[in-house]
Amino acid sequence: MRVEVDRARCRGAGQCALHAPELFDQSEDDGMVVVLDDHPAPALRGKARLAARLCPNSVIRVVGDEPDEG
Repeated sequence: MRVEVDRARCRGAGQCALHAPELFDQSEDDGMVVVLDDHPAPALRGKARLAARLCPNSVIRVVGDEPDEG
């Protein structure tokens, strides 16, 4: 899995950082999304998917997402 963001469309709502702080933060300069880990470990993949769903501007994209095993 890889996480991609379109910072140009980000509006700084912060839902990603709120729900997945291990993966996302907000820039102190402009409040826009900062990806902390673009290849999350299996234990964090659900949080990456949640952040993508909750983003009000749909700037987060999960690529190569495969169902979790087990």
